[in-house]
Amino acid sequence: MATSVLPPDFEWGFATAAYQIEGAVNEGGRGKCIWDTFCHLEPSRTKNASGDIACDHYHKFEEDFDLLSKYGAGAYRFSIAWSRIIPLGGRNDPINEEGVSFYNQLIDSLLRRGITPWVTLYHWDLPQALHDRYGGWLDVQEIQKDFERYARVCYEKFGDRVKNWITINEPWIQAVYGYATGGNAPGRSSTNPQCTEGDTAKEPWTVGKALIMSHARAVMAYNQDFRKVQQGAIGISLNGDYYEPWDAMNSQDAEAAERRMEFHIGWFANPIFLAQDYPSSMRKQLGTRLPEFTEEDFAILAAAECDFYGMNYYTSQFAKHIDGEAPDTDVLGNVEELQSNKDGVSVGPESGVHWLRSCPAMFRKHLTRIHRLYKKPIYITENGCPCPGEDKMTKSESIEDPFRLQYFKDHLDAIGKSRQDGAVISGYFAWSLMDNLEWSDGFGPRFGVTYTDYETLERTPKKSALLLQQLIAERQKPVH
Repeated sequence: MATSVLPPDFEWGFATAAYQIEGAVNEGGRGKCIWDTFCHLEPSRTKNASGDIACDHYHKFEEDFDLLSKYGAGAYRFSIAWSRIIPLGGRNDPINEEGVSFYNQLIDSLLRRGITPWVTLYHWDLPQALHDRYGGWLDVQEIQKDFERYARVCYEKFGDRVKNWITINEPWIQAVYGYATGGNAPGRSSTNPQCTEGDTAKEPWTVGKALIMSHARAVMAYNQDFRKVQQGAIGISLNGDYYEPWDAMNSQDAEAAERRMEFHIGWFANPIFLAQDYPSSMRKQLGTRLPEFTEEDFAILAAAECDFYGMNYYTSQFAKHIDGEAPDTDVLGNVEELQSNKDGVSVGPESGVHWLRSCPAMFRKHLTRIHRLYKKPIYITENGCPCPGEDKMTKSESIEDPFRLQYFKDHLDAIGKSRQDGAVISGYFAWSLMDNLEWSDGFGPRFGVTYTDYETLERTPKKSALLLQQLIAERQKPVH
């Protein structure tokens, strides 16, 4: 029997996020977001980098979409900046028609090229006005109403052409890095000496519920008022590593690995995809610090059925149990995360950032596990890496990117193997279309398949960009 690793209708392309590439922060009626504020704190928390100019995609999008065409991409995932659409963010605040016009141009430009737009509504750039007004994600009731209104505006303005919606990108990162460690905007933490405000023991869990319910309100609105006419699909993009026990023979480490994934993924996926409470391991450890869902909340979650599971995946780790009770500030599930196991075996080859190693065999297990648990088609909405030492390379060295090419090959093969395990995996977005602002790491790590010269803003394709189409096509051919 002939089989192919990837189906003929497998959707693939590249992904970006508004704050990382757009620039033009004071143009076109855009309001401030929490990253505008965070990037300009003194002393710098982002290596003196900001999205003020970034890759200047706001002015260069036609050039960037020419690259998408050159690379053979069938789809492009990008995010809309909430504060470009509603500068002050709130449900009673005015809509900025200039911002609407900008995204209309983007969408129409993609469609002219035969490229399918995939739109993320929220990629970490909360309007600063909402943070100032009521604490933003810290006010569960207010934020979900404002997010629903913003989502509705986007469906109304763009839903005649956009048929693929992602509500929120990586709520775990927003909750934990924004409100527990303080390493990302808005930079709140009670354990980070650089932060002046925050409560690591409580705030991330409050924010988590706010993100879950905001997502649910946006999906419910789509399902009830837009789906029938627009005929689109909607989901969310969750990040999360795969974990194996540090000591394969130790049952406590095995439990720790599962618990770590529950704290990483189940925290959001159980309420969103199963309309259930948080994993019991979270209730057990966190007690009353974990907000309850009301009957009304569960009704909204049940009415917010998603079409797909968006997975952002980069790496995997080993989990080692910690004896004794977790401190109130723990967000990991009382486990130690390690990149080598008890026998000193590394999880995989090192990339250009310390936290990311290439572990395609564990990616396969991760995909298979997620599909088994949540039973939705999976789209990999981010996957990629910087090459070792790439932040120090010249342009000519960076565009020869064998590590990234091998990473793509190995992870596409893992997708094929997981499909053979029975998982339904329908698409793949490489992160990222171009080197860009890597959030609090500034303009250091280069995740792009296109080299960006940050002085001239010139773009140069890397080898992996030009070969990804070939890698996909090879895996779509029947194998006898």
